[in-house]
Amino acid sequence: MKQSKFKSYDELPLFLNAKTVAQVLGISLAGTYELLHREGFPVVKIGSRLVVPKEKFLAWVEEQAGGRCHE
Repeated sequence: MKQSKFKSYDELPLFLNAKTVAQVLGISLAGTYELLHREGFPVVKIGSRLVVPKEKFLAWVEEQAGGRCHE
């Protein structure tokens, strides 16, 4: 697993692109694009770009972890 360059949620930008999601989750870019197209993942399409609102991403991570994440 790749190590995230981010040390806290506060360091994340307001909107995350695919590269940032990959870095935060420690997954490949290909895996990230699969995730971005998965139903229920909080992605916003702006033109041809896919971005993820930071707060929605954090809520999604919390939900996936069964409410066990801490900042």
